[in-house]
Amino acid sequence: MTPAPLRVGGLQPLTTIDFPGRLAAVVFLQGCPWRCGDCHNPGLLAADAPTSATWDQVLAFLERRRGLLDGVVFSGGEPTLQAALPDALAAVRAMGFQVGLHTAGMYPERLAALLPSLDWVGLDVKAPWECYDRVTGVPGSAAKARASLAHVLASGVAHECRTTWHAGLFDAQALGALGEALASLGVIRWAVQRCRVAGRPLEAVPVQALDGARAKRVDVVVR
Repeated sequence: MTPAPLRVGGLQPLTTIDFPGRLAAVVFLQGCPWRCGDCHNPGLLAADAPTSATWDQVLAFLERRRGLLDGVVFSGGEPTLQAALPDALAAVRAMGFQVGLHTAGMYPERLAALLPSLDWVGLDVKAPWECYDRVTGVPGSAAKARASLAHVLASGVAHECRTTWHAGLFDAQALGALGEALASLGVIRWAVQRCRVAGRPLEAVPVQALDGARAKRVDVVVR
């Protein structure tokens, strides 16, 4: 059965930060089953929301960017929610672009199947495992994220883990413990992102809490 058309929630024509080392476009896909309190794209949560463009329009845009862009990143929402994603990755790769994926890892087996088609993965690690379900609002989400991380680490695909921190989600000690836990699993690059809340100043990341991960040779980036 042919999958439903890819539901596009937005298109960023150029980014220098969402696909490390590449000039890329970002295709935002509509829909996500998790309900994280710190979500920075709440308009992409509803899978049935009106789309901003068709996939054919995105392909036409990319055709005009051949030779100007290095890659395309699929973000969301949660891209792996959509059954049409594998065909979309293949189409973009056939145009000569490298392919990146932003994912929270909520569908481990789907992610595992996609990894051979990817050049880079940005995997969101939402929280320490013991408080994961509270942050995502979905029981069992920690187990899915851990399984996805295991697939990414075993694949050899370039990647980084990313955690958005705010003291209201979990404290600095828990953030540091998370970094050390990721290091013990084999993660070598971890980006800690400040939580952006409309109308409030950015909260400073407790950088001293990250020293334990750095001591285990993790490349820690604060954004």
